[in-house]
Amino acid sequence: MKPSTKTAFALAFYLVLIGCAGEPVYRPFRILYDLTVSFADPTWDGKNIPAGQQCPDFGGQGATPALTVYNIPPKSNALILVFSNKSHIPLDQGGQGRIGYRFAPGTETLTLPPVPGNTFDLPEPFFVIAAHRKPFQSKPGAYLPPCSGGRGDLYYLLVKAIWIPDSPEMEAEVLGQGKLFLGRY
Repeated sequence: MKPSTKTAFALAFYLVLIGCAGEPVYRPFRILYDLTVSFADPTWDGKNIPAGQQCPDFGGQGATPALTVYNIPPKSNALILVFSNKSHIPLDQGGQGRIGYRFAPGTETLTLPPVPGNTFDLPEPFFVIAAHRKPFQSKPGAYLPPCSGGRGDLYYLLVKAIWIPDSPEMEAEVLGQGKLFLGRY
């Protein structure tokens, strides 16, 4: 027999009251900065991937877009660039590659140059976090340029501002994040 809605509500309310009767539990809540991320190259418009910026499998020599990142939290000393294909689950959530960029704390705005695709040889101060997840379809590397063959897949970028500690005993902290749609290909 199923309990009625009133009975279920009363039981839930009672359990909440019992749970609240003890000492209050306070959990720290961090407010993340909202990073503003924009293209520093006018050929990128967020609607369609520019010609030539696709992977070599489809005739391109793609690179990451040049980016400008604003509102970087003062404690930050690195950005994490997470490239994804929203339309293809294996390449979502960073499947197109993850790249880091180091800088001095206190930097409020940064303009990042493009990084070539399909290589692990990144210019300083970029560094590889994770290779793209399609090394058998395309040449391995830190960043896989759009490689859907023009099916209209949606590509996006998540940028995280982080603090990387000097000591290995300490954990890195995410301080802010922003998102940018790269376009469809």
